[in-house]
Amino acid sequence: MIYSENIKVTMKGIVITDKNGNKLTGKKALSKVLNRIYNWWLDFKLYVIHLVSINVPIHSFRKLVFVLAGVRVGSGSTVHMGCKFFEPRGVTIGNDTKIGDRAFLDGRAPLVIGDHVDIASEVMIYNSEHDVNDPKFSATCDSVRICDYVFVGPRAIILPGVKIGKGAVVAAGAVVTKDVSDFMIVGGVPAKVIGERARNVSYKLGRARLFQ
Repeated sequence: MIYSENIKVTMKGIVITDKNGNKLTGKKALSKVLNRIYNWWLDFKLYVIHLVSINVPIHSFRKLVFVLAGVRVGSGSTVHMGCKFFEPRGVTIGNDTKIGDRAFLDGRAPLVIGDHVDIASEVMIYNSEHDVNDPKFSATCDSVRICDYVFVGPRAIILPGVKIGKGAVVAAGAVVTKDVSDFMIVGGVPAKVIGERARNVSYKLGRARLFQ
C-alpha cells in the first residue's frame, strides 16, 4: 500500500524513500522531515515579507519588516515596493542605496550591495543556481558583491560569483556572468564592456519618495 509518494507500507513494514527512490534509514528520514518543516517555515516567512513588500506603500515600514527578517539596510537606503528576497539574512545593503521596484535579491550566499548604489526596476540578482552538468542537478552557491556608486539598469540579471566594481554601469537587460572592473560600462547577453564611465563620482542619491 502506498501512503504517499515517499512512504510505502508493506508486509515487512514501512519503507521511506527520498525523491530519487533511494531507501532512507529512520534517522535520515527524521532529518529530512525536520528539514522540510523548517523550509515550510522559511516559505511562510517569505510569504509574509512579500505581502508587506508588495502591498505596503510606506518605505519606512517595509524597511522595518525587512530588517526584522534579517536584511541589513544602511542609513538613507530604500527598498521600493514589490522587491522579493530569497533568504533575507544573507542580504546586506549599504548607505544611500536605492533598490528598484520588483527587484529580486538572493541571499542564499552573501549578497553585499555597497553605498550610493542605484538598482533599477525588476533587476534580478542570484547567488545560487543548479549545475546543469551534475547528474543530480545539484545547486551551487557563490557570493555576489556590488561596490559603491554602481548603477544597474532595468531588468538586468546578475549571476552567482560576480563582483561589480566601483562606479560600474550595467546596461538595461544585460546578463552579467563575470566580474566587472571599476567604472566599466557593460551591456548585452552575456554582458561585455561597451564603454567607460567618468571616475570622479561623489553624488548622493537622496531621500526616497514617500509612497514607492
